[in-house]
Amino acid sequence: MLHFHIVTLFPESIEPYFNASIIGRAVQDKKVKISFYDPKQFTRDKYGRVDRRPYGGGPGMVLEPDGMLRAAQKAVGNKKGAAKIFFATDGALFDEKMAKKLARKKDILFIAGHYEGVDARVQKILKAKKVSVGPYVLTGGELPAATMIDAIARHVPGVLGKAESLEASRVSSPEVYTRPEVLEWKGKKYRVPKVLLTGHHAKIEEWKMGKRNGTKT
Repeated sequence: MLHFHIVTLFPESIEPYFNASIIGRAVQDKKVKISFYDPKQFTRDKYGRVDRRPYGGGPGMVLEPDGMLRAAQKAVGNKKGAAKIFFATDGALFDEKMAKKLARKKDILFIAGHYEGVDARVQKILKAKKVSVGPYVLTGGELPAATMIDAIARHVPGVLGKAESLEASRVSSPEVYTRPEVLEWKGKKYRVPKVLLTGHHAKIEEWKMGKRNGTKT
């Protein structure tokens, strides 16, 4: 079983997603496990405060290292082989290849920062891999963590059902269609591409490949 560990101030922001659909089913079937660690519960600050002003000035607040590190220690401790992910704009771009590789792990730790980020020493001490989910900035690391978990979990044996696994093994296309064959909308007719109605699997796969590669077929 693959165990995902998420250090976050706001577990309630993404927890419902993991309780539904395919991921929720995978959790129930004990194919994957998802645990949350709130740094406010691990800080030694008597008021439970975990955000501080950044050295060198600048807007916003930075999450202090102590609570984050203690939460991470609780999550994975000295587990050998645990993958550790630190979200950063200068990190390696997350892709399907990385998802497949991470799916072979037993434990994955995500440091989900917030505000203006996490003290950089957390990444250095944990020797965590810097990862980015895209060329943009989000308000926190919770959505990137959820995105990665969804993509990684799909590659864990047994997470996808038989039909879903079959579809995942086929050539994917950015365009999909279902009934009706001819859709009438505001006086116009929109038809399903003829090749999808032929039942000719080789030609259909060729069409899908062309759509995926951006070529006309």
